[in-house]
Amino acid sequence: MALDPAIAARLKRTPDGLVPAIVQQYDTGEVLMLAWMDDEALHRTLTTGLGTYWSRSRREYWVKGATSGNVQHVKSVSLDCDGDTVLVKVDQTGGACHTGDRTCFDAGLIGP
Repeated sequence: MALDPAIAARLKRTPDGLVPAIVQQYDTGEVLMLAWMDDEALHRTLTTGLGTYWSRSRREYWVKGATSGNVQHVKSVSLDCDGDTVLVKVDQTGGACHTGDRTCFDAGLIGP
């Protein structure tokens, strides 16, 4: 199976075929991380209900929590108005960041 053609047609991808995915805790609105998806990663996320992404550094798919146990159970997936960003609302088990922290955005403010 492949990504629904109607969804695929709405996506505006980077030259390497990716769209950024903002991952947010569904019930609190907490922004957990930013990841990248291609059509296959989005298809896998939609069909399995688990956050699945494309690793640009390792050049492979990864299911969030497959090795750490910090799984993302997907509650909803939305496309922004321009079709160039996906919002994935999840129920995060444990930390979302590769450092083990709850969110990737806790390194401190850098501006007002």
